[in-house]
Amino acid sequence: MPVLSDDPSSLDTLPTPCLVLDADRMDRNITRLRGHLDGLGVGMRPHLKTAKSVEVAQRLMPTPQGPATVSTLQEARRFAEAGVRDILYAVGISPAKLPEILALRAQGVDLAIVLDSVEQAEAVAAASRAAGTAIPALIEIDCDDHRSGVQPGDAVRLRAIGAALAQGGALRGVMTHAGGSYRARGAAELRACADAERDAVLSAARTLRAAGHDCPVISVGSTPTAHHATDLSGVTEVRAGVFVFFDLVMAGIGICSVDDIALSVLATVIGHQREKGWILVDAGWMAMSRDRGTAKQDVDQGYGLVCDRDGRPYGDLILVDANQEHGIIALRPGASGMLPDLAVGDRVRILPNHACATGAQHDRYHVVRAGSDTVEAVWPRFGGW
Repeated sequence: MPVLSDDPSSLDTLPTPCLVLDADRMDRNITRLRGHLDGLGVGMRPHLKTAKSVEVAQRLMPTPQGPATVSTLQEARRFAEAGVRDILYAVGISPAKLPEILALRAQGVDLAIVLDSVEQAEAVAAASRAAGTAIPALIEIDCDDHRSGVQPGDAVRLRAIGAALAQGGALRGVMTHAGGSYRARGAAELRACADAERDAVLSAARTLRAAGHDCPVISVGSTPTAHHATDLSGVTEVRAGVFVFFDLVMAGIGICSVDDIALSVLATVIGHQREKGWILVDAGWMAMSRDRGTAKQDVDQGYGLVCDRDGRPYGDLILVDANQEHGIIALRPGASGMLPDLAVGDRVRILPNHACATGAQHDRYHVVRAGSDTVEAVWPRFGGW
């Protein structure tokens, strides 16, 4: 693992706040999902939007060339530069981005796009004709009214998009994302979400094939459904991203345990407000993000669950509030017990609500192994669009 020699090599000497990655937990998370999907006979196209790191991506992808999923053109550029050649840009395409799509494809990157309207398909077909090369597209299907996409039963719209693409582009298949699964609770609900996700794209594919269109790719994916799918017959690939690190939202849904969360923010105690029951740390929302995804779950984790320096949770100790650079640690409302005896200068690690959002606040991972305070490597991560 590459190490930046100018970085401190211990959790006790790192400047805080900073991002810590437990490589043992990460590897275990990857192995778990890969084994589950292997058992279902379907391949994985991991979503790299959570990682935004070449080093993490190399552990996630089946091969160094991919396949991979991205959510920004910046991700497509960076991973293409690192040798990834099979990429799905899984956000609805805007016509202004088509020249860069074509430029990346001209560099030998099999970059496919996503769309859900006739207008987008017509723009893709026109750009393809002008360039003399077809841009492959997947039609996004709305499997649960979560966000964008064509309703799986809307045969008229599906046929119209397929016909528009046939004028110059290339219909590669259909895809969906069961974002509604984040609201599910319990194995039965999560299995139902996975079944609905599968059934939606299979139905759309049948409509397109009946209209004379090839539909070779049937793509599904979300971390909750990927882990609870029991039958993926007819599906060609599964996309998931946050499983690589997991987070408190995923733990709240029941996809993982707190002990599976591989990402944390290392912070230093900078003060106390003892009469209020507060411990102050140097990690505010600029380090943790403002994501409060657990607020609607059964257990509200505030801005993050507080652990000791070695990553062991203190129980009901959370980051109850956050200013830009100040974090306020206190017992969870309604909890009994005592605050830990943390002095100014002591260090804690805070598990995030949303790994993608917290990761986005930092430019590198400090990689450790379970039970060790040694920073084995520093892996750069990037942001931007």
